[in-house]
Amino acid sequence: MDTPQDFSRFEVRQPDASEIALRALAVGTVASLCVFSALGVLGRRGARSAVAPINASSHVLYGERAGDVDSIDVSHTVVGSVINYGASIFWALPFTWWLYQKRNRSASQITLAAATTATVAGVVDYRLLPRRLSPGWEHAVPPHSVAVTFGSLAVGLALGALATRCIEQR
Repeated sequence: MDTPQDFSRFEVRQPDASEIALRALAVGTVASLCVFSALGVLGRRGARSAVAPINASSHVLYGERAGDVDSIDVSHTVVGSVINYGASIFWALPFTWWLYQKRNRSASQITLAAATTATVAGVVDYRLLPRRLSPGWEHAVPPHSVAVTFGSLAVGLALGALATRCIEQR
């Protein structure tokens, strides 16, 4: 006679939206730190200010001249920081959702997906959105620095995903 077997240990639990959102917050925070670091170095390297590219993102409210602000101030630096941080979280959401579709992705798969996400972000931000809604970094740094910054977004997404994967596996 057959006895019922317990297969519950083999079930794959689907994450809920709050799990994905929390992980995206962590991944996006790491990505944001990488973006802020890149913008600071690239802004300073251009014989300007480390905060000018961050301030440039406040062009959404203050126009193109926001990229000319080289000092920390509440109206430009806080607004620019919030915009950049929010964008990092925004792009971390679909990336993190993708991570949850299949567990145990390799580091190379995660890195490729992070690079793809950052590329899509660049295309959306600089080709599809109205200019007023772009990150505005081009007002403070040259185009190659804008590309490097999207590369830093990719690095941050990958690092954040790998770090949160390590924590999740404990």
